Amino acid sequence: MLSPPLTNDERAEFLPELQAAGWVLQSDRDALTKTFEFKNFIAAFGWMSQIAIWSEKMNHHPEWFNVYRTVEVLLTSHDVDGLSMRDVKMARKMDQLAG
Repeated sequence: MLSPPLTNDERAEFLPELQAAGWVLQSDRDALTKTFEFKNFIAAFGWMSQIAIWSEKMNHHPEWFNVYRTVEVLLTSHDVDGLSMRDVKMARKMDQLAG
């Protein structure tokens, strides 16, 4: 296990911040989703390339889907079958790099 599941206290501390930034807690699984819109395909792909590098550094890889300038992201930690601090950190990094 790379990171334990979020505790109830961690959920209360971190999830409201992420939800305020547009992340949505899924009802059918313990995961967060967000849709990012960019100026064009090049901007979307450039952002995905940056995230790919960070994903390798963090050893945490998103589930995502890209069409033209839109990137739909789902974050969950598969090794704990739910959210962990890796998801919180990745969501923050994605938001930071999306600027």
